[in-house]
Amino acid sequence: MSKKYSAIEMLEKLISFPTVSRESNLDLINFVKEYLSSFGVTPHLVFNEKGNKANLYANVGPMKPDGIILSGHTDVVPVDGQNWLSDPFKLREAQGKLFGRGTCDMKSFNAIFLSLLPEMLNANLQRPIQFALSYDEEVGCIGAPDMIKKIKKTLPKARSVVVGEPTMMKIINGHKASIGIETHVKGFEVHSSIMHTGVSAVMTAAKLIKWISDRTEENQLIEPNNEDRDFEPPFTTLHVGTISGGTASNITAKDCTFMMDIRCLPSDDGEEWIKKYQVFAKSLASEMKKVQPSSGIKIESHHWVPGLKPEVAGTAESLIKKLTGQNSTGKVSYGTEAGQFQNEGYSTIICGPGSIKQAHKANEFLEKSQLIIGEEFIKKLIFDLTK
Repeated sequence: MSKKYSAIEMLEKLISFPTVSRESNLDLINFVKEYLSSFGVTPHLVFNEKGNKANLYANVGPMKPDGIILSGHTDVVPVDGQNWLSDPFKLREAQGKLFGRGTCDMKSFNAIFLSLLPEMLNANLQRPIQFALSYDEEVGCIGAPDMIKKIKKTLPKARSVVVGEPTMMKIINGHKASIGIETHVKGFEVHSSIMHTGVSAVMTAAKLIKWISDRTEENQLIEPNNEDRDFEPPFTTLHVGTISGGTASNITAKDCTFMMDIRCLPSDDGEEWIKKYQVFAKSLASEMKKVQPSSGIKIESHHWVPGLKPEVAGTAESLIKKLTGQNSTGKVSYGTEAGQFQNEGYSTIICGPGSIKQAHKANEFLEKSQLIIGEEFIKKLIFDLTK
């Protein structure tokens, strides 16, 4: 028998699945699969190569074009080392707030549209609502691309996509690209007293990191154009978040590896930034090889999440403005799957409950009022699709 859930009950259920990106999300996906099936909706799964994670998509209503896709990711960030006041995977309500890992980012949006499935089915939808739930958004939006391609191939083409990342239900029509670059510097070990005969991977990495830092400082001085002015910060940033290398203080380091994150303005050229970095790295590598031919620098792409570009007369933006009554739009510096949908030809907007300021923190929470506003938004969307 089909079980109906309120939005809070559905959120409580989704939060109970500890879908940290390093773990499987299949328990949550199988729950949603069974839930949809119990209402006669056919779920489609798209697995990763290992088979331990899956995307899920479905069509609710007629198999016709010009519907809308509601998109959300199922994974959450870790809670390791964070000081939680309660079990992060058990929903807790206090003082008008809903606490738990994923309440804000972004299981609340998923909970809202899933809980309103019965209303969608009872409505006389003239155009469909399509669900899109992904895996591994938090580690580089890895899961969504395969799912988006499957949706394009198997479902009627939707007119608009709403990615429900936390925006306090404000309309976001642009975000930066996120480019992850891993650099491995291979040095040559000698005693530090004769370091001129060796190659220090750590000290070479330091030169690369200084180049990265200098570029960000230079970008900060560039006057942004009108489109980029709305970003915070309004310039492309290059940042090193992790580094590992070396054996001892008196040995020139044999290896050093670090991760760079580029948050690139939609008007900027990510490919050009990578080429500039590669050219500088190549010049350093040639100097290293003069001392030791076996040394070098290896640069690999970890992920590339395209930015979301504002659309001229975009159907998604027009629809959400009509439903919310808002006239203004904004931009964010964090990455989402919105650019991936847009690159596949979908008009896309970001609009969801909660504040990004609460995401990824200990005691992550969602204002209960945001859940209510989100419910009203989806109900208006359902009614609009009956026309």
